[in-house]
Amino acid sequence: MAEPRTAMAPPRRNKRRKDEAVICRLIGACCDTKFVEHMFLMALALDFAMGGFRLFHSGPISFVTRICTLSAVMATVMAVFFALSAPPANAQGLIRDTEIENTIRVYTAPIFKAAGLDPSVVRIHLVNDPSLNAFVANGQRIYIHTGLLMRAEDPGEVIGVLAHETGHITGGHLARFGEGLADAQNANLIALLLGIPAAVLTGRGDVAAAALSLGNQIGTRKFLSYTRANEQAADQAAVGFLDQAGISSQGMLEFMELLTQEEKLYVENPNPYTRTHPLSRERVDFIRNHLENSKFKNSKLDPSYKILHERMRAKLRGFILPPHQTYQLYPESDQSVPARYARAIALMQESQTPEALDAVNGLIADYPDDPFFIELKGDILRDGARLEEAIEPYRKAIEILPWSALIRASLARTLVELNNPDYDDEAEKQLREALRYEPWMSSAWRLLATVYGRRGDFGEAALAQAEEAINQGRKDAALGHAKRALDQLPNGTPGWLRAQDIEVQASRKTD
Repeated sequence: MAEPRTAMAPPRRNKRRKDEAVICRLIGACCDTKFVEHMFLMALALDFAMGGFRLFHSGPISFVTRICTLSAVMATVMAVFFALSAPPANAQGLIRDTEIENTIRVYTAPIFKAAGLDPSVVRIHLVNDPSLNAFVANGQRIYIHTGLLMRAEDPGEVIGVLAHETGHITGGHLARFGEGLADAQNANLIALLLGIPAAVLTGRGDVAAAALSLGNQIGTRKFLSYTRANEQAADQAAVGFLDQAGISSQGMLEFMELLTQEEKLYVENPNPYTRTHPLSRERVDFIRNHLENSKFKNSKLDPSYKILHERMRAKLRGFILPPHQTYQLYPESDQSVPARYARAIALMQESQTPEALDAVNGLIADYPDDPFFIELKGDILRDGARLEEAIEPYRKAIEILPWSALIRASLARTLVELNNPDYDDEAEKQLREALRYEPWMSSAWRLLATVYGRRGDFGEAALAQAEEAINQGRKDAALGHAKRALDQLPNGTPGWLRAQDIEVQASRKTD
């Protein structure tokens, strides 16, 4: 009877290989290449664990048992992976405003010059979030929270934060972020490889849990140690940029002291190994020491910075805070320009169109060439469903500020919403100009597709939809729209060639 058992052995081994192939395909479908390598090592550890399990369990280990156990392992490691790489949970989305973005550009101009950065390639994004935060992501992009802008009492504080984030860009910290993450993942992986076989051999699940906990602590500390080093390097770069620009580090110091106060409110006896940034007091000491020895210690910003800053804060508060809070911060007794600005916006938010118009008309009477007050008048009229009346303020604002893609897009949107074919040519012109300044503006491409669709120019409409989709990273949609554009546009025309480019780009596999 031994011979039949021997004859049956090869099929069993083949089935095992087949099972492993199924497992690896499942892993490959869920994870990227490097993560697959980690998972494959995990599968080897699982096989070792199952070999040990056979010391206590007679009979073969079923495929179901193996896949269930591996699934548990995968879930654990993926939980670690996503915990380390997940974005902040409180992100509220991005907002756009020409005036505020221009103010931030004014703040960054001397810093970028000192850092040797081309301002045209660094994009600034406003995150609608009340927390005190700013960060660099997606290449040379700085994300700054509205909460930070509203809380900062002085423009020097914001400039200090922007100098710090510029230090991350010039230091290449984002590009090397994966190295720190990989080290953390490797520490967790090693702990799991050691812990799972031990748990199976002893029959105690708490052994694996203890190993994973240890791996989490080691991996997290390795990762946070890496990020702390980057934060310290960014601080050092920031004070250097400020000195080169002739700007005092006092604002940066004041902001760090604000963070220290926040820290005392929410954290008692913080563990320095579980912080993604160096402790605020350590950073305060470094900046204070630098400031004391800097020849720019007492240098002052031009008063125009303070004017820009207070207008920015008033505008953000008017749009973001509930109107009653805006009125508390800017009572009627306060007749400063920022206060009048904030109240006009709050009135618009409450749909009190006549009162909002009175407020903004008063500002325009005092400052007839201010494009942002004129733009606000267009916004108030548009918000009050007085679309025809909104056209002229937008046109005037564009005459003063022709490079504002956002104001051009607002005018185009108003023209399109009027649903009058007589306005389609102007809408197309405004959108084309807006896209010349900001070719990544998805909403402008969408409006342009609407204009072409209403004309029956479906080839150009499909091309505009392809542009919108490729800018949003929706490759499948971009490919479909590009193919439709190629079918309908004349062969060899600029539009046809652009559709061909998008088709190639959308078909390219992600590295």
